[in-house]
Amino acid sequence: MPGADSNAMSPALLDIHDVTVAYQRRPVLWDVDLTIREPCLLGLIGPNGAGKSTLIKTALDLTPRVSGAIRYFGKTLAEVRQRIGYVPQRESVDWDFPVSVLDVVLMGTYGRLGWFRRPGAKEKAAARECLDMVGMRAMAHQQIGQLSGGQQQRTFLARALAQDADLYFMDEPFAGVDAATERAIFSILGDLRDRGKTVIVVHHELRSVPQFFDQVALLNVRLVAQGATATTFTEDNLLKTYGGRLSILDAVGQAVQAQEPTP
Repeated sequence: MPGADSNAMSPALLDIHDVTVAYQRRPVLWDVDLTIREPCLLGLIGPNGAGKSTLIKTALDLTPRVSGAIRYFGKTLAEVRQRIGYVPQRESVDWDFPVSVLDVVLMGTYGRLGWFRRPGAKEKAAARECLDMVGMRAMAHQQIGQLSGGQQQRTFLARALAQDADLYFMDEPFAGVDAATERAIFSILGDLRDRGKTVIVVHHELRSVPQFFDQVALLNVRLVAQGATATTFTEDNLLKTYGGRLSILDAVGQAVQAQEPTP
């Protein structure tokens, strides 16, 4: 098959190789290898303290690494930064900063504009379209600190959409959101994947993993497993990832059961 051969020869969309990160000499990530070759919606799964957020920040050069290499589309981050989008954890944002919802979304256009151009009518129209996509158009002129947690997450998702990246990192975008917002965000992420984008999401709710993600990466300092959800999101791999913690055994069983076909 020519398509398969050409895909094997082309650079990976993301190639994380032998990455180790340590805080005060304590490894937080250890020899992590993670490769994505085709557009997908990938859930980054693991217990608290497993290094999931650290892996994203390291991939974005926000956290230094002890060793290893990271390439996007066969290039360094500096060469393709405009093609990479990022939705940070909500608690890492200063919500008292006096900017409107529209201002935040417009920040997603800055990479294409450069340092010396201000967003114009074209960029503002694109930002409003992104707000429409996340159901936030009516709140365009509200200050971000006045929003609910779910509305803040939708705003930052709209900013990422305005960037029109090819690969997105999203760090717990569903934390503190209601069920309707979660479904709306997943619908948008699925649309991005269908348009040939790659979305990597730090996610904690095990039960919803089979429903929403076509690939998973199970992480606990080391990468336990990566691959298609149907074959990788197994009870054995989850128990290896979570270390048999009694508090999550029921969730593990229900999550695995959720992806099994009904007789």
